[in-house]
Amino acid sequence: MDTDRLLGDFLRARRQTTTLDQVGLSHGDHRRRTPGLRREEVAMLAGVSTDYYIRLEQGRERRPSDQVLDALAQVLQLDAWATDHLHELARPKAIKRTTEGRTDRVSPTLERLMLGWRNTPAVVVNRRLDVLGGNSLGEALYEGLDHRDNLLRLTFLNPDARVFYRDWEKDAASKTAQLHTAAAADHDDPLLIELLAELSRESADFRRMWARHDVRAKTTDSVRFHHYLAGDLTLSYEAFTVNSCPDQDLFIFQAEPGSPSEQALTRLRSRVAIAG
Repeated sequence: MDTDRLLGDFLRARRQTTTLDQVGLSHGDHRRRTPGLRREEVAMLAGVSTDYYIRLEQGRERRPSDQVLDALAQVLQLDAWATDHLHELARPKAIKRTTEGRTDRVSPTLERLMLGWRNTPAVVVNRRLDVLGGNSLGEALYEGLDHRDNLLRLTFLNPDARVFYRDWEKDAASKTAQLHTAAAADHDDPLLIELLAELSRESADFRRMWARHDVRAKTTDSVRFHHYLAGDLTLSYEAFTVNSCPDQDLFIFQAEPGSPSEQALTRLRSRVAIAG
């Protein structure tokens, strides 16, 4: 990962997805070859010189002020998550490495808590979306799928994922955006760099989505699954940061009460009970 170019790559990607209509500029030139905005247009709207903005995109200017970053965020119409991401790229924090492997283990206390949730699938992941643990229903949700130890590898390297995730494009883009957020927070993580290289090498879809530089935090959403035994499920989830290990997130899934998805979850729970 070329850390010197992360800020410039992000600005370029967001510039190319921002339209003239979004920023109130005229379509006077109908033969534009540049997708989105031109560099000089971003510079003008942000109140900086074109030369300065070009240096930002080329990685030759590495200390933009907060005022400049906020102006660029406004021009590129970044949401709160993307604006925070922009500031983090410009001012990366020093990462204090913990004992190797420590952040990749789920605490016994959290494991006991999850095991007590017999009607609710739950899994714990790290920043790279490695699945570190879960309760029996959470494990059953991903049962039988190759690469289920990492949700990104599952999504992009397992062809069955396009059946398992009924809205594959949406879910793949969401996970890619989460990885972008993780990469900004810890761009020197060797395992993350290795994962990026593998996904970029093996998946054209990942390369396409990664190039958009979308960012997103894991908070709450719904996912439509097709489980090979339980059938179709629509599950909402909440993601909670594990305070004792902030690099981990706990995902808790639930179905709408009385819905066909709840019935499907009951079938999955019965399968777990028989297997147990």
